[in-house]
Amino acid sequence: MARIVIVDDSKAFRSLLKDILTDAGHEVIAEAENGQIGFEECKRHQPDIVTLDIGMPIVDGISALKMIRAELPAVKVIMISAASENGKVLETLNLGASYYILKPCDAKYVTTVINEVLIRP
Repeated sequence: MARIVIVDDSKAFRSLLKDILTDAGHEVIAEAENGQIGFEECKRHQPDIVTLDIGMPIVDGISALKMIRAELPAVKVIMISAASENGKVLETLNLGASYYILKPCDAKYVTTVINEVLIRP
């Protein structure tokens, strides 16, 4: 079981992802609608994993990823975004994201990725 923070500007997607993760036995400890709040929740809760969208208001997912990497290097980051440009995908992976999932995504794939990322050193 992982302790997870979900960061996405879509309330509907956060709700869907929370259902997927809790059904798979994980604990969603916080949710946020932008990268700034997501970063603050990560500092507060010290999750195992944070999921980040890219396109969010105030602080986007790439900026949040940089902030998390700088201050919380043990937190694993999974990007979940509709942004499919190779440049965005590669940038996030080069910045330290553990995985990049393209939206739309199915529940089985998301849980497989979460479980795979959990066992990585």
